[in-house]
Amino acid sequence: MGEEGPGGTVHLLCLAASSGVPLFCRSSRGGAPTRQQLPFSVIGSLNGVHMFGQNLDVQLKSARTEDTTVVWKSFHDSVTLIALSSEAGTSELRLERMLHMVFGAMVLVVGLEELTNIRNVERLKKELRATYGLIDSFLGNSELIGDLTQCVDCVIPPEGSLLQDTLSGFAEATGTAFVSLLVSGRVVAATDGWWRLGMPEAVLLPWLVGSLPPQAARDYPVYLPHGSPTVPHRLLTLTLLPRLELCLLCGPRPPLSQLEPQVRRACCTVGLAAPGPPTRPDAPFPSLLLLHLELKRCVFTVEPLRDKEPSPEQRRRLLRNFYTLVTTTHFPPEPGPAEKEDAAHPAQVPRACYLVLGPGMGWQLVALQLGLRLLLLLLSPQSPTHGLRSLATHTLQALTPLL
Repeated sequence: MGEEGPGGTVHLLCLAASSGVPLFCRSSRGGAPTRQQLPFSVIGSLNGVHMFGQNLDVQLKSARTEDTTVVWKSFHDSVTLIALSSEAGTSELRLERMLHMVFGAMVLVVGLEELTNIRNVERLKKELRATYGLIDSFLGNSELIGDLTQCVDCVIPPEGSLLQDTLSGFAEATGTAFVSLLVSGRVVAATDGWWRLGMPEAVLLPWLVGSLPPQAARDYPVYLPHGSPTVPHRLLTLTLLPRLELCLLCGPRPPLSQLEPQVRRACCTVGLAAPGPPTRPDAPFPSLLLLHLELKRCVFTVEPLRDKEPSPEQRRRLLRNFYTLVTTTHFPPEPGPAEKEDAAHPAQVPRACYLVLGPGMGWQLVALQLGLRLLLLLLSPQSPTHGLRSLATHTLQALTPLL
């Protein structure tokens, strides 16, 4: 499992499928947005080879060169997205899921009708500029991981039940079932209606709020890629404290101006204080990823280290790469009834694996899947190898009631 190099470049191309006209091109280098653009001849060649395959009834999904991974994906026979990455260790899975998130972001902002029935290319280009901030966050070194896991990034609050009850009362008072409390793009608490949102909007909405410039309040029109791709809803946000925002998804009512009294009462009820960085319960390891595979929720966090090596960005990349490895290799989806072997020869499904990084690093990664939960840990070289599974098991058991 390679670690993504700091100098790697990621390019994202969006083209009209029928004409091949570029709608936009976004790039990042070392996790930061860059103005570097691909030559038009390269863009034309990448689109041309994909169209050539389609004409022969061949679906071109991905390709690799010595230093670049390329993934193609067409949506509704209208928009083609192409991702190129020169980062070491980049997988097709990561790029493919990123393309799904990018198209979901496009639908979220401009609606599916504009993307499947392109009448005016120049107007669509202008409308898609509103997606650049959100899309760029998928290309960079985000502190979130929902783009890869397709699970909602969450924070485990100390007073979860109180927050839940308060949000439910607030939702009833405002006449909407979709209310959440977000901190830096992570869900702290949400109503049952919000948790029932489908994918990808359940991941995209918090990510969108986290990518927008800070504002005291917003009234933002959004389409739901799964639930309402052609009819917009209103996304209302109110900043309660720095990085802490209250979000509502609603119709024409209520007006944003009428929310302040209800918000003030809700804040007094829970006694909100300025939130610190998203954390997890104390544990003897610096980084973890915990997923609930059925609820589609996850907790992804890294802790500061005294020696500062590896850096938080490196540890996040290591966990992302390890998640890709175990998802594609060690923990495949459960076989369906027709695929299961007979009782005399049951299929052997791995439940745990570990990896030692090298050379000269010694950091250890361990993954454990029990039932509907998957836990990934990054541990220091001092952690005894023979105790990894026991540590992961006890940690997962301790965290299970929280997610």
